[in-house]
Amino acid sequence: MKLSNLSYTIVFLGLISCFQLIAQEVDKGYFKNPIRPGTRNYLSGNFAELRPNHFHTGLDFKTGGQEGAPILAAADGWIHRIKITSFGYGNVIYIKHPNGMYTLYGHLRNFNQELSEYMRKKMYEAQVNELELYPEPGELPVSQGQRIADSGNTGGSGGPHLHFEIRDSLDRAIDPLLFDFPEILDSTPPVPQSIAIVPLSIDSRVNGKFARLEVTPVSTGSGYRLAEEINITGKVGIEVLSYDQLDGASNRNGFPTFLLEDEQGTVFNLTVDKVDFNFSRQFLQHTYQNRYSRLYYQKNLKFEFLTQFSENSGHLELDPDVKKNFKLKLIDAYGNEQVVNFTLAGQDLERNVNDGNAPTKASLEYINNILKIKAPTSPNGALAKFYVGANAFEMLPAYENASSRTYLWDMHFGIPEEIDICTEVVLPGINTLIPAGKEISYTDKNVQINFQRETVLDDLFLRVSTVGSGATTKLIINSRKEYLWNAMNILWKVPGFTGNKDKSHAYYTSGGSKSFLGGTWKGDTLDFGSRYLGEISILQDNTKPTIKVVRVNPNELRFVIRDDLSGIDGYEAYVNGKWVLMRYEHKQSVIWSEKLTNEPFKGEVLLKVTDKAGNTAEWKGTIG
Repeated sequence: MKLSNLSYTIVFLGLISCFQLIAQEVDKGYFKNPIRPGTRNYLSGNFAELRPNHFHTGLDFKTGGQEGAPILAAADGWIHRIKITSFGYGNVIYIKHPNGMYTLYGHLRNFNQELSEYMRKKMYEAQVNELELYPEPGELPVSQGQRIADSGNTGGSGGPHLHFEIRDSLDRAIDPLLFDFPEILDSTPPVPQSIAIVPLSIDSRVNGKFARLEVTPVSTGSGYRLAEEINITGKVGIEVLSYDQLDGASNRNGFPTFLLEDEQGTVFNLTVDKVDFNFSRQFLQHTYQNRYSRLYYQKNLKFEFLTQFSENSGHLELDPDVKKNFKLKLIDAYGNEQVVNFTLAGQDLERNVNDGNAPTKASLEYINNILKIKAPTSPNGALAKFYVGANAFEMLPAYENASSRTYLWDMHFGIPEEIDICTEVVLPGINTLIPAGKEISYTDKNVQINFQRETVLDDLFLRVSTVGSGATTKLIINSRKEYLWNAMNILWKVPGFTGNKDKSHAYYTSGGSKSFLGGTWKGDTLDFGSRYLGEISILQDNTKPTIKVVRVNPNELRFVIRDDLSGIDGYEAYVNGKWVLMRYEHKQSVIWSEKLTNEPFKGEVLLKVTDKAGNTAEWKGTIG
């Protein structure tokens, strides 16, 4: 039978699909240990470990606090990508393998001689101090076990180690421990530090209150339990703060699997063994303040590739006077399992509830879409009026006791401009709703904020305010404990600004930090972007970077360079008018030369260092 062109196409695509499926299967033993194979190895970090603003997507191999350990190709393949940079993974190599997967080797001190010469030549040709290249397939072949580099501490590393990743053909990181590295031992189950029970709707309560409850599990010898049963009303969710430890190591690591069960079976099952970098920052929604893992469905969470979620998964709800026992199982990559037992009891909504110490005046708390107002009791009554547009809604406290009263308002119902609680008028300060997944702009007198479809992680109830005036103005957008997926664009009009606009830029200043955001002035308006919520200031940097000579001789140029505010942006060195490659280690503020040939340096030396505000410092000297 003769096949049509369409039939050939279908068969061909089917074969490709089958091949890809086979190629992406975990083949234990395909990859060999990239450092000291056959010898006991220890990890300072593992897959799915929670790090500031991201999941850790590989293994961090300890190198005894030293640099220079030989790094070996984990399997046959070819150099797919190679990069020299002062930040991120630092000096890094990506190898593509015949099975379609990639391995990554980061924070390297140096490459082997062949790769070092290859990169140095390309950098001199382009006259750039940092470079990323994608060699042609097969241009730079490597064999399993071949030394490709030496371990180091470059880039964003906090100490000498090797960062190692395995990625699939779609560039998604996969837990390397799935591939079996016998040099790493783990017979120790994870440890639960704290279990949080949190309300998931306006009618939810935990021990009668609309508030998260954090409980420390107690050891039973064979596992852990929560000492007392917890009363719940409506839908609640479970969050867990926990860690794992490998054999012979004191540091704390992550683990992949969280399994929540009730008496009938599985309630929620999450295994973090693959991370798509397009969605990795979604972990900020998956976790509570970078710490607790949330074990319940969230409609805007983009982590379907981790496990199958369905609406109401992990949403725990019990009828009044019904008790149920639950098991939370924490399982590491080696199958070691820890169990936390706890009991929840259903309870009716109660009106007489002690919500802690009574405040002297009303306090506001923004909990997702719920506005919580806690106020002292008043002889004038407890009825509150919520003013939304032209409407006023009267509401009694959700609960109260002799000293305090607590009101709850769902902001999806409407955003109140003010709330009269008899003793005072409360101004929520919420400007508008920024829905997840929509392109939208907010504009007021002096600020325009543009949100793209992938800017916010979840529905964001925007709060914008300014403090001060002129050069001392601060822009405050929500709280630094709230997070964005990607950057928002901000147009900030600052009337009366008298500073030097060429040297004045936006800085993120929440929590005492001073992180350069940059921006371009258009009249009195500064146009810039920020991926962070919190306090933003306009600071002026008129100070040049500093240059300190360490060594200038025929063999080497070495300097210490620093900047006190905006940070180092670039540097260029010349000897006798010829460009010289300079390497940079930002943690030590050191730059040093790398020659293309062995010819000694001779003649006039010029080093230019520029900061992000455009200030340039120069050093000149002569090598005789």
